[in-house]
Amino acid sequence: MKTVDFYFDFGSPAAYLAWTQLPALCRQAGAELVYKPMLLGGVFKAIGNHSPAQIPAKGKYIRQDFERFAGRYGVPLIYNAHFPVNTLQLMRGAVAMQQMDGGAQFDAYCRAIFEAMWVHDKKLVDAAVVGEVLQDAGLDAQALLAQVGDAAIKQRLIELTEEAVARGVFGAPTFFVGDAMFWGQDRLDFVHEALLRA
Repeated sequence: MKTVDFYFDFGSPAAYLAWTQLPALCRQAGAELVYKPMLLGGVFKAIGNHSPAQIPAKGKYIRQDFERFAGRYGVPLIYNAHFPVNTLQLMRGAVAMQQMDGGAQFDAYCRAIFEAMWVHDKKLVDAAVVGEVLQDAGLDAQALLAQVGDAAIKQRLIELTEEAVARGVFGAPTFFVGDAMFWGQDRLDFVHEALLRA
């Protein structure tokens, strides 16, 4: 079956925008969407990259560009007042949710966290706020927060981040169709074309 590997971090507004479009894109192309949680800060550290937001002129432009794409996609986007956000616990949570109950609630977790970050402007470095977000989404916050401290979950996130670096990932979101890599939510048309050729 055709697949799209989706390397993402909740702290990326571009990853949020891609997430709003990818499931439908994959359904249309008859492809499986494979979520690959990674720690973007870990990728940056490994390769010496930095967030575009650290360059004021570029950061200002990219923010406007994201707003344009949100309008094109017809999705809400509020630039999080707490950005940049340390997403370590959130990404460990994503790994844990992939493993709990066979990943049955992974999609609900992604929706809850992405929307809390980029629609509802929540302060997700605050564990109490994260707990409220998860409870409001009908998820067992206590069970999940217990899982993020598990050594196997921590190691799996490290492995996924190292895997991303080994494949040439330098930012989020990054997609792979086979060996072909595409970076940025504004490259989804190329992802779709690659799937149609696959």
